[in-house]
Amino acid sequence: MARISPLMLAPPLIFAGFALLAAVGMFRNDPEALPSARKGQPAPPVVLSALPDKVPFDDAMLRGNGVKLVNYWASWCAPCRVEHPNLEALADEGLPIYGVNYKDETANATAFLAELGDPYVRVGADREGRMALDWGVYGVPETYLVDNSGTILLRIAGPVTQRIINDMLRPAIEAASAQ
Repeated sequence: MARISPLMLAPPLIFAGFALLAAVGMFRNDPEALPSARKGQPAPPVVLSALPDKVPFDDAMLRGNGVKLVNYWASWCAPCRVEHPNLEALADEGLPIYGVNYKDETANATAFLAELGDPYVRVGADREGRMALDWGVYGVPETYLVDNSGTILLRIAGPVTQRIINDMLRPAIEAASAQ
């Protein structure tokens, strides 16, 4: 009977370890896993360019008039398509959502909104990603809950799912509205 060397077992064991780490990372749904240095701080300046037939928002719109969301999205982002119906539902409930189109082609961004609908009260483009960098965006989609003083209350990294709406977003909105 042939004897198996411990060195022969090393590659499959290493591969299995990496596979396990990848699986844990993929199925973990923790939007706070990437900490936000901006939570509890004033929202950074808004510097956006216009999309055709759309009006961008500015700093003043993030201050006053209750809580609102700032959603970073792109047409090339598959998870942005996944969250889009949830954003539309929140907008239909009356939650103001401000959109930031991130590093996207103008034609693709407008086609995305024409195809899926436009849940944004105002939307602009961050073509170079400079505003996103100031906000601490890691990637799209990323959404921030901002209170009436312009303070960032919550950061959601990844798509806004129904679970996140129920477990994180609604409680944060209720707490901010109670103050």
